[in-house]
Amino acid sequence: MKETWSFLDTFEPNFRPLVVIELAKGTKKETIEWFTKRIVDKKADGGAQLLIKPLVTENGDENIYLVGASHLRLLLGAETVGLVKECNDNSMRSFTYSSRKTFKDFADDNHNFLTMSECQYIVKHELENLRARDEKMIPGYPQAKLYPGKSIVRRLLTNGILLQIFPLHDREELKKLRHTWYGRVKIGYQPLDEIRSYFGETIALYFGFLEYFTFALIPMAIIGIPYYVFAWEDYDKYVMFATFNLLWSTVILEVWKRICAVMTYRWGTLLMKRQFEEPRPGFHGALGVNPVTGREEPVYSSIKRQLRIYLVSVPFVCLCLYFSLYVMMIYFDLEQWALDYHEEDKSTFSSLMLYVPSIIYAVVIEIMNRIYRYAAEFLTSWENHRLESSYQNHLVLKVLVFNFLNCFASLFYIAFVLFDMKLLRQSLATLLITSQILNQFAESLLPYWLQKRHVKKMKKHIHSPKTDMDLSLVEQINLEKEMCTYFGTFDDYLELFLQFGYVSLFSCVYPLAAVFAVLNNVTEIYSDALKMCRVYKRPFAEPTANIGVWQLAFETMSVISVVTNCILIGMSPQVNALFPDSKMDLVLTVALVEHLLLAIKFVMAFVIPDKPREIQIKLAKLEFESLEALKQQQMKLAAESLKE
Repeated sequence: MKETWSFLDTFEPNFRPLVVIELAKGTKKETIEWFTKRIVDKKADGGAQLLIKPLVTENGDENIYLVGASHLRLLLGAETVGLVKECNDNSMRSFTYSSRKTFKDFADDNHNFLTMSECQYIVKHELENLRARDEKMIPGYPQAKLYPGKSIVRRLLTNGILLQIFPLHDREELKKLRHTWYGRVKIGYQPLDEIRSYFGETIALYFGFLEYFTFALIPMAIIGIPYYVFAWEDYDKYVMFATFNLLWSTVILEVWKRICAVMTYRWGTLLMKRQFEEPRPGFHGALGVNPVTGREEPVYSSIKRQLRIYLVSVPFVCLCLYFSLYVMMIYFDLEQWALDYHEEDKSTFSSLMLYVPSIIYAVVIEIMNRIYRYAAEFLTSWENHRLESSYQNHLVLKVLVFNFLNCFASLFYIAFVLFDMKLLRQSLATLLITSQILNQFAESLLPYWLQKRHVKKMKKHIHSPKTDMDLSLVEQINLEKEMCTYFGTFDDYLELFLQFGYVSLFSCVYPLAAVFAVLNNVTEIYSDALKMCRVYKRPFAEPTANIGVWQLAFETMSVISVVTNCILIGMSPQVNALFPDSKMDLVLTVALVEHLLLAIKFVMAFVIPDKPREIQIKLAKLEFESLEALKQQQMKLAAESLKE
């Protein structure tokens, strides 16, 4: 008999905690009873059909709850969310409970068929899809209004009743991962499959891209060193180097698409069907009916949203860009002061002072980027986008435009207004190195030090000299709930994007940029691994098939780099000497070369397939088999109807 939700028992003799729910202290009893009942209720009754147990501490508080699920519930949940697993014939298919025996390593008593991160993802999906039915408010909190279809978890969070939901670390698996990932310094690849198994595909893809980008920078670094050492001022000798850089930037991005396709096919996310996007939790508006799904959900006028974007967000972004340019002009005033001081003094101290304005400006840039990021998040949330994808696209656009201008405007000004190649080289080196040091400190060293200090304090409080492996479940949860929350890979990709800009935009002026980028990324791999395992709470796994909008951002940067490098080479005295009589001929030649290089880039992008031939065949085979199965099903139904 086919298993359905109605046959699913919520009883599980060996309860395995997967997710922690922390409620506010003093939460009313009727609220807790109602919320926990909705979690354990059957799906047919609007519940999540999960398991939940209170974590009773020494002082008797019951504001922390552990959520798990029976093995059968998780398998049915895997089918609901569309997880893709490997079959016995080595193909990848969407998991279905009815055909479970055809999947590799499946057995009724094998509770490791689904990874812990997949189980936690399923639990998170079910909790987020708990929707209000007939309730008008959260029991015990009349001010927390509900309406049919409203996310219960979201309402509890916005009203401060629910403090946080986070997945538990698996201490044994984490210890193994730490040892293979960063436990010893070695030259080799990261354990991406293990990272994916523990943290999910989104984080594994980031580390895969970071590793790939670092290896891809090595040829640029090796070629750049002799250019720096032997031919510093002869910019015409950089033509070959700049040309190689421009073609290199295209090739690495196209090859990455192929590597990404291979990895995500192996992990199953390349085949995951994109589900109909539900409204994002922060979306609000008057209750209405969705014309597509027919379900009740908040409705908000697109005209109002557009007015908010164009009358508030766009002017605010423009104002921030103007302020960034104003700060840049102050920086140039400081540069001029430092130069005048050096001309008067001619001492070692005055030579060092030449670098001070650039260092100060680099610090100011980082501060402005972080402040603007908070403003951009607030504005994008206020715009009230219905879909999470729309929200992310608008946020990324705002942040990229500001960060690009804030980080690179001074370099463009020096190159194309002041025509000072020496100052451009000095500013580029100072901005790159200073930003790398600040990012390492702010993102890794400082959080790690704060977390280590907190762990020592907690262990002293619970009078426990135990190691992480020896801690009880209560002690582990108390430590983890105070850890920092990881907000996703946005900042990590942004850092790589800006680094890519420093390396590619002005490569013919500062070839050593790739060398410093490689050194930074090697330490970044270890520091990011450390913060994921020791500093942050375990994030929920998020299935993904690629790096998303960041692929387009990197490709756009590579196109801009073609233009900047061609103009820089055209501005060099050696190239100018080839056209002594007509500057128009020079401009036309540079424009022709730039168009030719862009054409080569686009041809290469077209010629190099995004997916390897082997993956294309496997995908086509799966599509053919699914169409054949559908045809057989339709023929069977037709035959049955004829019999009747």
